Amino acid sequence: MALSKRVFIAAAAIMAFSLPASAANMIGNCEVAGEKGSIPIASPAKAGQLTVEVSLPAPIWWNGDDPAAIKDGMEYCMAAEIAWRAGYDKLEVVNVGWDALIAGQTEGFDLAMSQISITDERKKVHDFSVPYFSSDIGVLARTDAPVDEKSIKSAKVGVQQATTGAAFAQDKLGLADVQVYPDQGDMFTALRAGQIDAAMTDTSIVLAEEVANPGKVAVVGQYKTGETYGAIYPKGNANNATLDKIIQSMIDDGTVAKLAAKYLAAAWGKDPATVPYFNP
Repeated sequence: MALSKRVFIAAAAIMAFSLPASAANMIGNCEVAGEKGSIPIASPAKAGQLTVEVSLPAPIWWNGDDPAAIKDGMEYCMAAEIAWRAGYDKLEVVNVGWDALIAGQTEGFDLAMSQISITDERKKVHDFSVPYFSSDIGVLARTDAPVDEKSIKSAKVGVQQATTGAAFAQDKLGLADVQVYPDQGDMFTALRAGQIDAAMTDTSIVLAEEVANPGKVAVVGQYKTGETYGAIYPKGNANNATLDKIIQSMIDDGTVAKLAAKYLAAAWGKDPATVPYFNP
């Protein structure tokens, strides 16, 4: 067993939801819409269930910081729907470290969903699903000390380690004072505490943080990057093409759009397109 698996998987918080007899079309709080078993997968990572990895916290996408408390959210309900169409009413969620997930150091899962941007570099390690969400890079600042397109160049900016936001801030913008944090929670805490002037990560994520802390932080701008989210699959796994077919079916029949309207648009309180774009 790899060291990373012992560290991140053995220590991970795990939950499993089994379908109660009285709620034949529910997994957690998610009402599954497709036909159960309509696109079966041959051999899941663990028999009789779908196993999904995520790196928490991820509010709105996975509602709760502990897998034992999560019953809904955009990506959680997507995972539930995938499980259902694959033929399972049991979904196991495993919380793993972000660095280990991106580096391909975790094992024993069918797919990972954690607002993961699809990049050529990551494709060397993983297989990706079809894209299911588009996202740019947003800038979150304290309301008592806002930054703008010009002042961000000299500001102290927080980023999350091994994210596309970190790469953009350092390589594309060439910011002089970048503070790197191991996870989103630490980065946002530092911003609220005044330890940094701004935080940069996906616009979808910073909008959720603004809603969670009204009057304290605000999304002041974003940068156009053309990024899309996809699910990570274990490299070369025999089930990947089938899982892709399931996700595409959810896009085609409007399931993904309905979940986005329910969990994302409603929670953000604004259209991401209304956030002004900064020039790099």
